[in-house]
Amino acid sequence: MPTSPSDPAPSIAPEGSRPSGLLELDESVVDDIVALLADGQRGMVLNLVADLYPADVALLLRHLPATEAKQLFRWLPPEVASDTLMELEDAYRADLLKELSTTALTDLLDALDTDDTVDVLADLPDELALQLLPDLKDTEDLIELLEYGEETAGGLMAREYVSVPPDWTLQEATEEVRRNADAVDEVYTAYVVDADGLLVGVVSLKQLLLSSATVPVRDIMETDFISVSVDVDQEEVGQLVQRYDLLSVPVVDEAGRMLGRITIDDVVDVIRDEAAEDIQLMSGLTGEEETVDTVMQVSRGRLPWLVVGLVGSGLSGLVIGTFEGTLQQAVVLATFIPIVTAMGGNAAVQSAAIAVQGLGSGELWLRDAFRRLGKEMLVALLNGTVIAGLLCGTVAALGMGDVGTLVMTLGLTMVSVSLVATTNGALIPFVLTWVGIDPASAMGPFVTTLNDIIGLAIYFLIATTLYL
Repeated sequence: MPTSPSDPAPSIAPEGSRPSGLLELDESVVDDIVALLADGQRGMVLNLVADLYPADVALLLRHLPATEAKQLFRWLPPEVASDTLMELEDAYRADLLKELSTTALTDLLDALDTDDTVDVLADLPDELALQLLPDLKDTEDLIELLEYGEETAGGLMAREYVSVPPDWTLQEATEEVRRNADAVDEVYTAYVVDADGLLVGVVSLKQLLLSSATVPVRDIMETDFISVSVDVDQEEVGQLVQRYDLLSVPVVDEAGRMLGRITIDDVVDVIRDEAAEDIQLMSGLTGEEETVDTVMQVSRGRLPWLVVGLVGSGLSGLVIGTFEGTLQQAVVLATFIPIVTAMGGNAAVQSAAIAVQGLGSGELWLRDAFRRLGKEMLVALLNGTVIAGLLCGTVAALGMGDVGTLVMTLGLTMVSVSLVATTNGALIPFVLTWVGIDPASAMGPFVTTLNDIIGLAIYFLIATTLYL
């Protein structure tokens, strides 16, 4: 039943007691909530929001006007607001928090794991973050985590984990898990740490539950485990989790001392963010654009690549202008310019896509470049020959120009452009990886335009030699 404005605000239902029929977000629900917010109907709004998971609350906030979103966020209980924070984009999250009091911010941050707290602090203005740090419950851990790079294992890890000595019994280890139930949200593994803090083994939750309570931890612990150092790139952490189907990864220092752990939920976020960044780079963006960015921020991210595209198109036009005499002598050659550029662009994108995917997943290494190139060139030769046959057959059937010479020109051009473009698409991702640039850039406007220029140059050189 809806509550009246005078009723006390209901609390958000815990996840275990969520109703089976969750509220489905749509425009009408958003409009209703806007109206209720305007009337100050706090109880009714929270009754509606109680049917939503934190990810849904975040989606709702993004669809509300800025003022109403901030009002709703202030009304949320701290535990729900803190969970919702981690579902929001960085820029939007920072904007939502900047008007809250330091007391409210402290309550929100204390409800988060240390890795999530560090993410939020990194989004806040430096002065505000420094002001909040001394009042947070995990100040020392947070200061240490803030020293690591944001996109490294150290910046990704949480300091909350369950550790047990190797000489404990499984009963003692199980009790330790229970004692840490509130501090550690997801317990997949108990980490076995010796007196010097060195990580010497891991014990899964299944082993703890199914083995005899009197067995020493050292007798069942796995000593062949996967760990990462603090300076490992987050993308490499994601690859490890995918390759070995891990639920959590321990993070150690150079000496092997246990520092923290990275859980699967954080890795999923990394994989998603890396994929989104690659898609943006392929589309000619900076890889950092978010849906909540301002017009100026979006423009700054897109304009440089548009300028690159403009310069590239100008160079393509310069190539065509250089062969103006050729076009004047055989106007029919102009008909096939779009075909040449499209053929080169498509061939390059196809080969680059496979290379980028392989490099990103770790299936391809730098030393695989020439092996990959050999295979791609054979494919390009086959596909180029088929495309050339189709195009030349069409030209011959239509009787365009000097058919014999034109067919020879177009056939040789299609095969040559296919080979060159495919070579570029296959090799450039490896070159970019070698110099430390995201290989997804190989599918952006720069490389696409480069193939247009090279393809046109090849076409006109062949046409000048054979057709005229």
